[in-house]
Amino acid sequence: MKRLTLIAMTAGLVLAATATVAQQPVRDVSARRHPNLAAAQRLVDQAYKRVTDAQQANEFDLGGHAAKAKELLDRANAELKQAAEVSNEDHHH
Repeated sequence: MKRLTLIAMTAGLVLAATATVAQQPVRDVSARRHPNLAAAQRLVDQAYKRVTDAQQANEFDLGGHAAKAKELLDRANAELKQAAEVSNEDHHH
């Protein structure tokens, strides 16, 4: 019975962890129109991949800090996209 409880708890933790996993940042800023913002998105993507590599190398989430860093990188990526959109709007007026 203890083993089934442990398996159920482990499955629950895995589901909870995957529910809050940040998505791989999308490179959706035009490099032609916004070369600096697009370059920043590439760097965010590289950083996200290195954090993932660190998680895999350590075989755990580093106290939740790696997952939090990935969430923040995903948010930073979204902000870069919004900056490009604001720039697009400003140049159309």
